[in-house]
Amino acid sequence: MEVLAVRAQLGSVGRSAGSSPRLSGLRHSARGLPALRRIVCRSSEAEPAVGGGSPPGSTNSGGGGDGGDGNGGNGAAAGGAILAGRAIESLPAEMAEALKAGKLPQEILQRFLDMDSNPFLSWLMKIGGFRERLLADPGFMIKVAIEVGIGICTKTTAEYTKRGDDFKRELDFVLANVIMAIIADFMLVWLPAPTYSTKGAAAAGGFNPLAKLFAGCPDNAFQKVPPGYAPFTAGQRVGAVVRNGMKLFGVGFFASLLGVGMTNALMAVRQMLDPSFVPLNPPQDVLVMSAAYGSYMASSSNLRYQILAGLIEERGIEVMFKSNPAACAVLSFIVRTGNTFLGSLLWVDYIRLLGLQKAGGGH
Repeated sequence: MEVLAVRAQLGSVGRSAGSSPRLSGLRHSARGLPALRRIVCRSSEAEPAVGGGSPPGSTNSGGGGDGGDGNGGNGAAAGGAILAGRAIESLPAEMAEALKAGKLPQEILQRFLDMDSNPFLSWLMKIGGFRERLLADPGFMIKVAIEVGIGICTKTTAEYTKRGDDFKRELDFVLANVIMAIIADFMLVWLPAPTYSTKGAAAAGGFNPLAKLFAGCPDNAFQKVPPGYAPFTAGQRVGAVVRNGMKLFGVGFFASLLGVGMTNALMAVRQMLDPSFVPLNPPQDVLVMSAAYGSYMASSSNLRYQILAGLIEERGIEVMFKSNPAACAVLSFIVRTGNTFLGSLLWVDYIRLLGLQKAGGGH
C-alpha cells in the first residue's frame, strides 16, 4: 500500500505530498475475521498427502520433499477419517478430484474444513482465487484488512490534514483518492500472496506464450514449498518476481489512469461551476503519471511486498509465533505500517528523480 504514492499520482488539488500521520489502530469489520484469527499461524509443517499420490505439478513421486506417504490405496480411508462423514462431493471439484487421486495433503484438507465451518470464509472459499490464498495462508484476509485499514485511515487523515477547512467542500476529490488507494492496497496484498492449488503451480497452457514462459512459477518468490508440491527452482522464483511486476505495472498504470483522470475531470467541472475556484497546481499529465506509477509498483512495491509476504511474514513471524495468532496479527500490522511509510518516502524520491515533482516544492 502506497499512501503517498496514490496521493501524489492522483494529484490532490493544490496539496503537496507531505508525510501523513500514522495511525496505530485497525478495525476488523468482517464478521468472519475473529474466527480466522483462531486458524492463523497454525504449524506450517507439511503433512503427507492423503493417499500418498504424486505431488500436484510434479512428474515423480519423490520430487517434492513434501510429497505423499507412499500408502497408495489409503486415500479414501484417510480422507474419510478427516471428513468425518462429510461427502467428498461437497468439496470444491478440484479438491474432491485430488482427494480421490490421493494427491491432497491432510494438512490442506484439514485447513479447508476448519475455514469452511465459518460462514464468511466458507463463502470466500467458493471463489478460486481466495481459496488458493487462504489454503496457503489462513491469515490472508487479516492481512487484507490490515493493509486496507491502514490505507483508509492514513489516506483519510492525510486528506483532512492537507485540506483542513476545505475537506467537506472537496469531498468529491477525497472520495476519488481514497477509492483508488483502496484498489491499489488490495492488489498489493493479492498479487504477491503465497498460494496453494491442487493443480500445482501455474502450468503452461494453450498458445499463451507468457503462460508457457512462467509455467510452474509460484505467486511469491520467497514462499515455502506448499505441501505436496515439487520444490521451486531458482528460475521459477525469479519468474515470480517478473510476472508479478508485469501485473503490478498494469494495475498501477490503469489505477493511476482512472484516478488522475477522475481528479482532472473533477477539477474541470469545479472550475465550470465555480469560476472563482483556482487550483494551486495545474492538472497532471495522465499518461506520464500513470506510466510512472505503474513502473514504481512493478519495481519498488513489487519487491517490498514479495519480501514482506514471503520472507518476513510466512518464513519469519508465522514460524516464530505459529502458536500465537494474536502476536502474528499485531506484528503483521506493525511491519505493514512500516512498509507503508517506507513506500511513501520512496515514491516521493522516485517522482523527484523523474522530474515530476520539485524537491521541496509541490507537484
